[in-house]
Amino acid sequence: MEKINIQQPEGKLGVLVVGISGAVSSTFIAGTFSVRKQLSRPIGSITQMATIRLGQRNENRFPKIKDVVPLASLDELVFGGWDIHDENLYESSLYAEVLEKDHLAPIKEELEQIRPMTAVFDQNYVKRLHGTHVKSGESKWDMVKQVRQDIRDFKAKNGCDRVVVIWCGSTEVFLPASDIHKDLATFEKAMKENHADIAPSMIYAYAAIAEDVPYINGAPNLTVDFPAMRQHAENHNVPICGKDFKTGQTMLKTVLAPMFKTRMLGLNGWFSTNILGNRDGEVLDDPGSFKTKEESKLSVINTILQPELYPELYKEVYHKVRINYYPPRKDNKEGWDNIDLFGWMGYPMQMKVDFLCRDSILAAPLCLDLVLLTDLAKRCGFSGIQHWLSFYFKSPMHEENQMPEHDLFIQSVKLKNTLRMVINEKPVDFLDETIELFR
Repeated sequence: MEKINIQQPEGKLGVLVVGISGAVSSTFIAGTFSVRKQLSRPIGSITQMATIRLGQRNENRFPKIKDVVPLASLDELVFGGWDIHDENLYESSLYAEVLEKDHLAPIKEELEQIRPMTAVFDQNYVKRLHGTHVKSGESKWDMVKQVRQDIRDFKAKNGCDRVVVIWCGSTEVFLPASDIHKDLATFEKAMKENHADIAPSMIYAYAAIAEDVPYINGAPNLTVDFPAMRQHAENHNVPICGKDFKTGQTMLKTVLAPMFKTRMLGLNGWFSTNILGNRDGEVLDDPGSFKTKEESKLSVINTILQPELYPELYKEVYHKVRINYYPPRKDNKEGWDNIDLFGWMGYPMQMKVDFLCRDSILAAPLCLDLVLLTDLAKRCGFSGIQHWLSFYFKSPMHEENQMPEHDLFIQSVKLKNTLRMVINEKPVDFLDETIELFR
């Protein structure tokens, strides 16, 4: 196994968040400040709380990931970002109503010091939002130059050695890849010509990669998952990953669907509906934005169950997903699933799941992990799509000739085996006990 030459996480790590005033972003940043002050624990964060097995089971080596993997310290994170609203992060956190005032009070000063930079905004891509704190320019290429300058200015002002950009903004309307996304030269020409098929998220992604900065896509938007942007990332030796944070209902699907398939249980139908009342719910009330989210959610079951291999079990599955904007719930989402199964001799069964969750509370630790792990990837010299981070996404990025891996437990093994290789430890294949049987 070739040893990976890792650049140590020295100095400050800038974390630039697109949509920094949103519920997910403000909860992520406020929670990180709270953990830094030892006022709370980073529950839900793999990098901060999980252990990793090293060596054989009988060696009993189970250190915490953060104690053996050279991750950036939370104390070295510096936050900034862009938003279409100009309130400081304390005001944003109050508006989101995710965290209680008692939890925000001890970190109020830190939150008040963070105010967003003007955002790239196009009403055509988020019909239900109205931006007041936005950039203007002659072309989308000009917007790219402005975002690149923002990154340079933030890095210099805050004395950052490295930067990561993460999209926590709203879901853009559905946009399939077109001819302008096929190669880098055509894509750059299209930006200069203000082509309609270039969304704001693409402008942020292109600018970040051009500045040698890793990019994380936390929404189901078409952003970095097309040939031109993959080429751009490879040219700059930059890691990219996405898309769409895997939090509530879809996380359950990546656990339950593998269970059904592993047991060879059949599936007739899976009906999923959500009620959500924050800005994300408002945006997804628009059919165009919902179409983007729907594509992300629907892909999970089909990929896991492989109906082409098991037609008698999964060929005729009826899968329906609904998201309903319901303001009284705010950030407290409820996901209902009705699952119609069949088993031995075709006898029917049902499973019903009602998950009352907190959307931003589930997403915040994913943001922290992805920032730290993507920074690690950059320091390891990794570039392009980071398949090992598929654990965190509804629609993991993949090459066109590959199938994505959706099974949460297989994704977890890939994640931890990559970390083992990074620290020059052997991957775990769980065959040690089986080998003993043949000795």
